[in-house]
Amino acid sequence: MDKKKMDDFKKQLQMKKQELIETVTQDQSDGRVFDETGTQDLADKATNSYTKEFLFGLSDAERILLQSVDDALTRVREGTYGTCVTCGGPIQAKRLEAIPWACHCLGCQEKLEKEK
Repeated sequence: MDKKKMDDFKKQLQMKKQELIETVTQDQSDGRVFDETGTQDLADKATNSYTKEFLFGLSDAERILLQSVDDALTRVREGTYGTCVTCGGPIQAKRLEAIPWACHCLGCQEKLEKEK
């Protein structure tokens, strides 16, 4: 992969990382607000509980994505970005354009999904 393309992917990953950090922080803050609201009846408590769990669930998924982005940035620094972590083959450019934090080539990703 040429240096310009690598730099473009690195910038995309850094922007995504910043976006995710802001979103996770906001989700956590919103979840705490639901802890502090004084609810009057069982329906309000149930709604607040569901909303709080939903927000924390989102932040868990976002934290997992954030870890994937961090891992991709590590691979950029180590010079292994764009190489499948399973088979060592190249990850297709179209795949990296769609999912810059991808760590598996299409073939290995399909195998992993079939195993689930």
